[in-house]
Amino acid sequence: MNEPTPPASESPSFQGLAVLEAALPTLPTSPGVYRMLDEKGEALYVGKARSLRKRVTSYTQLGRLPERLRRMVFETQSLEVVTTASEAEALLLEANFIKRFRPRFNIVLRDDKSYPWLVITEDHPFPQIAKHRGERRKGASYWGPFASV
Repeated sequence: MNEPTPPASESPSFQGLAVLEAALPTLPTSPGVYRMLDEKGEALYVGKARSLRKRVTSYTQLGRLPERLRRMVFETQSLEVVTTASEAEALLLEANFIKRFRPRFNIVLRDDKSYPWLVITEDHPFPQIAKHRGERRKGASYWGPFASV
């Protein structure tokens, strides 16, 4: 005998969607970094946002997401966020988290030259921060690379 199909909201594949939707009212509109975690508490994805609430909301619109991101949402069991004082701080924290947690849904950075870096000039009386691609030069500190800018 066939059992009735559960409503979509109770289906295991929609559990991740429910996790994200439940978190939305508590998320700030400030910048920060978010981590989507699987059932083992391992990072599926690390991302940064100007507005954490707007960014996480975009993951609840499944029809607009590519298949890879829909799978990621379906596997999400919890969400962790860290607010930051600025978008630049979020960018640095995201890079550190990606290196530390190595989430499987983040783009693998195989060719660092194709991704932007933050460069801080050191050979100037007033150091500047800028986005940089290509060869590194002396007299500057580099942070990155960043897959999503």
